[in-house]
Parts: sequence; C-alpha cells; structure tokens
Amino acid sequence: MFEVMTDRVYSRSDENWPAPISTSPINATVSIPGSKSLTNRELVLSALADGPSVLRRPLQSRDSDLMREALGKLGVACRDAPDGTTDSIEVSPAPLTGNSTIDCGLAGTVMRFVPPLAALATGDVTFDGDEGARRRPMATTIDSLRMLGVEVTDDGRSTLPFTVHGTGRVRGGDITIDASQSSQFVSGLLLSAARFDEGLTLRHSGEALPSMPHIDMTLACLRARGVTVSSPEPGVWRVDPGTIAGGDTVIEPDLSNVAPFLCAAVIAGGTVTIPDWPTNTTQVGADLAEYLPMFGATVSRTEHGLTVDGGRGLRGGARIPGVSLDLSSGGELAPALVALAALSHEPSEFHGISHLRGHETDRLAALVAEINGLGGCATELEDGIRIEPAALHGGVWHTYHDHRMATAGAIIGLAVDGVVIENIATTAKTLPDFPQMWAEMVSE
Repeated sequence: MFEVMTDRVYSRSDENWPAPISTSPINATVSIPGSKSLTNRELVLSALADGPSVLRRPLQSRDSDLMREALGKLGVACRDAPDGTTDSIEVSPAPLTGNSTIDCGLAGTVMRFVPPLAALATGDVTFDGDEGARRRPMATTIDSLRMLGVEVTDDGRSTLPFTVHGTGRVRGGDITIDASQSSQFVSGLLLSAARFDEGLTLRHSGEALPSMPHIDMTLACLRARGVTVSSPEPGVWRVDPGTIAGGDTVIEPDLSNVAPFLCAAVIAGGTVTIPDWPTNTTQVGADLAEYLPMFGATVSRTEHGLTVDGGRGLRGGARIPGVSLDLSSGGELAPALVALAALSHEPSEFHGISHLRGHETDRLAALVAEINGLGGCATELEDGIRIEPAALHGGVWHTYHDHRMATAGAIIGLAVDGVVIENIATTAKTLPDFPQMWAEMVSE
C-alpha cells in the first residue's frame, strides 16, 4: 500500500480488470482533475516562495501526494483546505531542512524537481523510489548538481538511490547539460534557480530536446510568480536570482489525462466533451485537437468546453485512418494514439519518441509487446513505433506499473471484446478514479 501525508491511500493490485466494451455511441461529459505537471510545478514554486500560496483545483493522485510528502520532509507545510475538501491546497513555505529520506515512487517530477530544493536545505536528503524508479535516468540531475558545487553521493550508480548533502545554499552560475532523455532535467533546475546565489544560465547540449512544451510550461509558471527568466537562444535559459512570489493559482484540467476519453469517441462513436478546456495553455494535451481529426474525428469548442465527435465510430462501421506523426513535443500522448492506430485498417508510424524508453517503463517495448500479444502487428523503430493493420483479439494487457499503458489498454478494450487490464490500480499515479470514470462514460 502507498500512504502519504494526506491520508489518501493508493493500492497496487495484480487483479485483472475487464475493460468495458462499447455497445452503443457515447454521449458523455467528462470532468478531468487538475494537471499533474502544473500541480507539481506550482507545489515546488510555492515551497520556495516568499509567502504562502493557495493552489485551487489541484490534482489529487499518487504523484502529487508524493510531491507534497517530499516537501513536507523538507519542512514545508502543504495542507488541504480547512473545510476538509480537496479543492485547494495551502502551502506555507519555511526554511528548508534535510536529514530525511524522500520516496519518489515512480514520479519523475519528484525525483528530478526536488533534488535542487534539497541542495537548498540544511542536511542530508536521500532519494529513493519504487523498483522501476531505480531504472529511470538520473545522471543528468546528479551531474548538474555537482557542477553547481553540490555534493551528491550515489556510489557511482547515476540512478536512485542517491543522497544530496544540502548546505542551505547553491552557488548557481553557468552550466551545460545533456537533457535529451527528458525535459524534466531542465525544468527541475529552472524551478529552483531563482534561489541560487547567482541564478542560473543553463545550456542544453546533445540530441534534440524532447517535450519542449513542458519547458515552456515551466517558464510560464516562473514568470507568473515574478521570476525574471528568458531564453536568449534555442536550448539556453537564464533565470535571474530573486524572490518567488506566493499567490493564488487555479490549476488547469490535465489535458494529457483527457486523451483516452477523447479517443473513446473515435471508437464508440458519439461525443465526448471536456469542460473547462483552457483558452491558452502550455499543456501538450492541447494538441489532441489537431491530432484526433487525423483519426477521423471532428473537434469543436464552445463555452461548454472541447468536444470530440466520432460520428458512427469504429464500432458503428467507420474506419480509422492511418497516420504518420512526430510526437517529439508530446510523447505522453503516444500510448493513447498508438492504441487508436492499432485499431486502424491502415498502417501508421509514430516518430520522435525514443525518450519514452526511459519513462515509468520502456513504453515503446511495452506497447509493441502488448499490441502483438493481442494479435496486432507492431514494430519498434529507432525513434518510435510502426503499426500494421491486424485483427486484434482479447487477452491480458499488462501495464508494467505504468498508468498510460493501463489507459492505452482500456482504449483497445473499448473495441475488442475480452481485453482485461492487469493492475488497473496503477492509474492512481495521475488519475485515481479512472476505472469508475471510464465505466461511467461507456454507460452514458
């Protein structure tokens, strides 16, 4: 069992979950909780702020609770609203203290955003996590802290577990890193950089940087808090030293978590509406409005939100076109879109997602294995996946403790009878109510 300071409990279960199959068109409105990416960025900035903060409509999930617990271990108070609801979090910053161990679970934002905070704390802070977390790339975080004069002990592993020996201050300055495995390495440093003595000038060297919209999100969050930050040229960022303002922030719905629900309209037919769709956003999930028409859907926006109309849908006799997509800026959407493509009568290719090999699991290998295990024809490419048309059949869809693998299986199960998802509870990482929400959508 996973227990955190908010008393919410997330369980891991190997029990199989029969994926609901679509028997009629959908007509559903699905309200999605707050963005994990924004929630955890705002929690970090609130911990470093010069005054208290309130985060409204935040995500309540294992990842966000692990972040709250991590900040608590550093002496920062993160409390639910006084009325006992989970509609807001109050964060009271305090001098950061160490001498603690932080559980990262499988949360990349915790293992990559919190170590720079730990360097600003006084005392040793050890980071560890789930078994799968020990396989995730961490060398860039560890090496970058050492470049900034921070002592880190990792026994040469360059992975979890490791210990940051905080002294209460970080020199900052000018460093160059290779963040080609994850944009989180950049965001993790930028979020704390205003509290470094000299601020930070950060340069990326190496291969193309994935998920650039997540870095744009970090920059927008910093600017909203009064931090002076710039990108004088591609792959270079400058954060001036200074204060980070407290404040009152409303968290947008998680537009990556909407992906399976919107894909459902393409399969079942009918419509799925997501209320409170932001007018302007840095979330990569906004690209679904561009991608889903390539799969045959119609997308519209009204004052009620964003609606995807799947027409008759695959189950009603429509055909899903094949696609060729570069998802380098939005790799977290890949599992859902690959699942759609596995149901197409035409071949598809997805490129720009080699970095998914370093996520909660090797998502490329996992998607290929599970699609082929149901009779599909998927091939792993150097930087992506190719899908050939094939008739899928039922069977067990393994999740590898990866929330997006679980929801990808649910998408396929909507069209293919007899698909069962192993460990559906892993969706608690970012969307604890997924099984109930999915079943309710299918029944509408």
